[in-house]
Amino acid sequence: MVVSINSEPNRKEFNSLLSKTIEELNIHGQNPSKEIEKLFGRNLEPYVKDLMSDLAVGTPFENSIELIGGQKFPDIIAKKFYGIEVKTTTQNHWKTTGNSVLESTRVENIERIFMLFAKLASPIEFRCRPYEEVLSEVVVTHSPRYLIDMNLEEGKTIFDKINMSYDTLRKKDNPIRPIVDYYKSKLKPGEELWWMDAENTNKASNIVIRIWNNLFTTEKQELKIRSMVYFPELFGNSNDKFGRVAIWLVTREAVVCPNVRDLYTAGGKVDLLIKDKTYQNVPRIFLNLLNAIPEIVETILQTSASELSEYWEIKTTDKKKIFDWIDLVSEHSKKIQDARHLDLKDILSQLILK
Repeated sequence: MVVSINSEPNRKEFNSLLSKTIEELNIHGQNPSKEIEKLFGRNLEPYVKDLMSDLAVGTPFENSIELIGGQKFPDIIAKKFYGIEVKTTTQNHWKTTGNSVLESTRVENIERIFMLFAKLASPIEFRCRPYEEVLSEVVVTHSPRYLIDMNLEEGKTIFDKINMSYDTLRKKDNPIRPIVDYYKSKLKPGEELWWMDAENTNKASNIVIRIWNNLFTTEKQELKIRSMVYFPELFGNSNDKFGRVAIWLVTREAVVCPNVRDLYTAGGKVDLLIKDKTYQNVPRIFLNLLNAIPEIVETILQTSASELSEYWEIKTTDKKKIFDWIDLVSEHSKKIQDARHLDLKDILSQLILK
């Protein structure tokens, strides 16, 4: 994999400096002093900086090793070109959560970064590898972050998986997009990414997760309206037809609903009177649907075609989206025995397109 188009000044000498640093750290780790045993978290960074500075004497990197304070990335820089990101773990493994994919705090002009990882569980050991070679996946805490694996095999990085080099990705205006596309391509039916990329964060996620019963009545109704628009499978008979709604409520709306089915089916079957014609023993979800037609139409009109295309898993347009929604609901309803006597496409068309 090509990782850089930039010249790398004194790369051979820098590799030697890193090797000597790791060698020295491992010697210290084999005979741990009280000082080594205290090197947890950010205590290790100044220790590494001082050691590298000593080892850099007489090399092109003499007097160029700097410790970067605050939340900047990486932790240590050399000759204002190379960087060393320092990570520690007190567990007996070589994995940890890394830095943000966005790299918004990256130190300017730092082009080549290395991961220096300290395993401070017995036996204490230190390793160092090029940063992009140890990033296996993307995980989410408060934002998408890399997962570090110091034992990662060649060809198994997240960059190999998305077929894009680390340098190409990090320099994109929206580096999250290729990662989102990759993980979306791996989703199984009914699954969804629970975090959104920068292009689609037009609605802020609630920091508080709420229980459905604690919502205001107006909030409940608004969520039910949107769900009937976004998930036409609600009107079918699939065993998992409530699955995507449940995921959506939690991931997009920060709402936990212990029994999603009851939102749409509570009350059993009803008789529907539509234009002087009575339809008997119809599942209540269809009464809820027909009673909410004005709000549903408004929601469809206010939702972009691209967003609806993602929810519906078909390509739609602003001109076609109402017709497509009618078709989807109608097709799903044909699979319900108690709704087969409804010509739902005709009913919805009359109510909406009149």
